[in-house]
Amino acid sequence: MTSRSERSIPELFSDAFSQLAKLIGNEFALARAEVSEKAAEASRAAGLIGAGAVLLIPGLTLLLFAVASGLIRSGFSEPVAYLIAGGAGVVIAVLLIVMGFNRLSGDALKLKATMNEVQRDQAAAREMTR
Repeated sequence: MTSRSERSIPELFSDAFSQLAKLIGNEFALARAEVSEKAAEASRAAGLIGAGAVLLIPGLTLLLFAVASGLIRSGFSEPVAYLIAGGAGVVIAVLLIVMGFNRLSGDALKLKATMNEVQRDQAAAREMTR
């Protein structure tokens, strides 16, 4: 067997290509793992949104009726009281939905580890070709 310094150019190219193939395979494995992790995060976020919506609807309805009833007793007309209570309910619902969508944002689901590895691999490949 020849030593590393005595290998021919075809042997060196063969080694480089096999290492590149292995590197690409590792990058795909990392990307698959990270995509799986991000999908689990998205699933949990969707579950939170769904659970929040299910619990929010009846609770918010009762709270809104209570607020409207209090406003009516304090002198507001029924339509105005229901409008105020309904508006407050919409604001709360929008805040919950925005919180859920923030967890699903592109930045939160970005494949950060894979991108960092690819950038390091690109830098290493540039160094080897100098």
